[in-house]
Amino acid sequence: MKRLYATLKLFLGCSIGVFLGRCIYLYFDFKARPDLYAMQSAPWYVDLEIQGIVTAVLAAVLLAAMWLVRKKINKKG
Repeated sequence: MKRLYATLKLFLGCSIGVFLGRCIYLYFDFKARPDLYAMQSAPWYVDLEIQGIVTAVLAAVLLAAMWLVRKKINKKG
């Protein structure tokens, strides 16, 4: 169970890290090439909003699973 908890914790950290890295990359890419993003019909940050919502849902599911695993670990020990 402790291995599962550690894996869930790692996956949570990785998913949040990937989201933050993408935010930073997209911001600097927008600053470097604003004309490229001006051609789109939607603002440049819409993709980040969608990915942020998906990351938040994924984080909530992972936190719930971590809570259940931690509860089971504490019950055994």
